[in-house]
Amino acid sequence: MFKPAALTLLLCASTGLFAGPAGAAQYYDLLVGTYTGAGSQGIYRYRFDSANGRIQARPLQVVPGENPSWLTLGPDQTRLYAVNENGPGGRDVVGKVSAFAIDPASHQLSPLNQVESRGDEPTHSSLAAGGRHLFVANYAVHPDPGGNLAVLGIDEQGQLTGVVQQERHGASRVNPERQASSHVHSVVSGVDGRHVYVQDLGADKVFVYRYDAANREHPLSPAQPPAVDLPPGSGPRHLLFSRDGRYAYLTLEMAGQIAMFEVRDGQLQRKQLVDMAAGQDAAHKAAAAVHLSPDGRFLYASNRGKASELLVYAVDPASGQLKELQRRPVEGVEPREFSLDPSGRFLLVANQKSNQVVVMRRDPASGKLGETLQKLAIDAPSDLKFLR
Repeated sequence: MFKPAALTLLLCASTGLFAGPAGAAQYYDLLVGTYTGAGSQGIYRYRFDSANGRIQARPLQVVPGENPSWLTLGPDQTRLYAVNENGPGGRDVVGKVSAFAIDPASHQLSPLNQVESRGDEPTHSSLAAGGRHLFVANYAVHPDPGGNLAVLGIDEQGQLTGVVQQERHGASRVNPERQASSHVHSVVSGVDGRHVYVQDLGADKVFVYRYDAANREHPLSPAQPPAVDLPPGSGPRHLLFSRDGRYAYLTLEMAGQIAMFEVRDGQLQRKQLVDMAAGQDAAHKAAAAVHLSPDGRFLYASNRGKASELLVYAVDPASGQLKELQRRPVEGVEPREFSLDPSGRFLLVANQKSNQVVVMRRDPASGKLGETLQKLAIDAPSDLKFLR
């Protein structure tokens, strides 16, 4: 006769809840944000099998919505915030942000509320330390009125309470077509939670703010100095911090580069500038997403445009500087975002303009990317987030 503990282990094994090392989950839910101008309907929730690196073809849930292009998970994964990247010329011309509750057991998404972002084409969001505010990057394709940073309040239930603060920046105008106005591309908090960094492609700057969570109506104030200058015409896009907060990495979209910084007292001091497409023309320079491996030993970055590839770098543990290890074609077009699965053995790429999510094998020891395991057809995927 089985003891209760043995029976529990048997049931878990038969249902696939354990795989590999004891207690390691085999299945994870994957959220896919998309652009909905053509065939996509909104946010998709899929089942991912970390034993074989495959996404189950049929989604578990489809959450309707206009252009939920970027997804932000709460720290306990019971709340999800999605920017609705709407603007002039779209079916919905008003930029918005949507909040959802996530059932802890089933991962079913339920709408909480939706508010306006008070800007066009909101393209990125992140939660403030403590979860009282959501920072939203209103990119705004058109120069009039241009982009801005919006700070939204969050109530005790996780609902959005609307914009409480907005900040606008001047443009560099180095590129008269793409930098005629501010284009805020991303907003992230530092590891200390007291500094907020705003990447403005139109300004060629990272703007730095101090964050005061207790000030619910005006939580941001300029740091001193208030900005980090970047090479003219480089177009900063996404910023990422190492887990210990000592280093930061920034993709420069228009220059096709990665800037590496040391972080001291909240300020960024540039130490390295890495070319992702050295010697290539502008069509090959479209740096986008950047992520570190969970152990911090490797950095991955996507380059879109004609290149459409992933670059793998080793991170020097003493200096944080990068050394190129591999260039890997994404076997698609426009790798807007990508994500490492929770097991660390697979990397998933959202190829926006070839309408697919590609799953690649990854070697955790060397950091290098291997064979392609799957190409799942999804219309205009733009972001990938795993639920654990």
